[in-house]
Amino acid sequence: MENVPKYADMLSAMGTEPRLRIMQLLLSMHPDGLVVSDIQSELDIPNSTLSHHLDKLKSEELVNVRRESTFLRYTANTEALRELLQFLYAECCTRNQSVKPQARTWSKKSMVRQPYA
Repeated sequence: MENVPKYADMLSAMGTEPRLRIMQLLLSMHPDGLVVSDIQSELDIPNSTLSHHLDKLKSEELVNVRRESTFLRYTANTEALRELLQFLYAECCTRNQSVKPQARTWSKKSMVRQPYA
């Protein structure tokens, strides 16, 4: 439970419509990501506002950024998102035991949930 504040901050960072749209767009372009100007034109967000949203997502480690010449390329941090989803699913159905404990795992490919037979 020591990571609860971290994950709460991550969820809060995605808790606005523009940031959620940014995350969806970057995930749709994974693994290549997009440069800032492409994000801006795709989502029609003013540059100063977009910069603010990207900074917030970066501060919570939800996106990665790398410089390419004069451009900044943003990509979704899928490892951080996987950890967040794993945290959320860790307690899935534990009280009513409708899902086997070993079935509550998150792999890089998919979430596997199997009911008791």
